[in-house]
Parts: sequence; structure tokens; C-alpha cells
Amino acid sequence: MVLVVLELVVILALLAALVWVLRNARPAGTAGALPSRQRAELAAAIAQARWVPAHDEVDGTTRVLVRRTYVGLDGRPEVLDERVLETFPAQDPAWEPRFTEAMSAARYRCTYLNAEEAQ
Repeated sequence: MVLVVLELVVILALLAALVWVLRNARPAGTAGALPSRQRAELAAAIAQARWVPAHDEVDGTTRVLVRRTYVGLDGRPEVLDERVLETFPAQDPAWEPRFTEAMSAARYRCTYLNAEEAQ
């Protein structure tokens, strides 16, 4: 008898928790919605986004790219857009000159893109 009552209490507790979760769930797209002041700060930060040169290595391939970034509300950089300009094997014997040339092109592209967006 005690076991049946205990099982019933556990089931009721789980049902209550499920009802609470469903009542407090936000509709899709509104999860983490910000107060109006933070939305305004975020919009201002995004408006200040700049293109910056970057590079990384993915699966043994060096990628040189440009990224459109802004400083998020938490102070960390956030990436809005990313465009790969050039890829080449990380073990390429001519890696150093290829990398230097690709990064130079990325810097030039960032200057161009930032100037275009400033107009």
C-alpha cells in the first residue's frame, strides 16, 4: 500500500513539473529575449560591426578569411559573417609566402568592405 502511494506521489510530482515547464516555456524565437535597453545596446554594437582579417586551420587546411564582428554585450567578439578568401594545405612547402600574401589580401579586402559600409 505504501509503495502504491509513493508511486502515485512521484507520478503527480512529474506531472506537476511538466505542467510548470509547459506554462513557462516561451514561444519559438523569443527564448532569451532581451529587455528594450539591452536590445538597443545590442543594435548599436551590431551597427559598429567591422570586417577583420582572420585565419584558422581546419582538417589540415589553412583558411584565410574575413569576418564581420562586433563586441557582444558580454564583452566578447561575436561573428556576424565569415567569408573564406583562400585555402591551402597546412603542409604546403610554400605555406609562408602563400599565407603572407593571403593575409595581405584579407587586410585589403577588410579595408575595402569597411569603407563601403561607412558610406
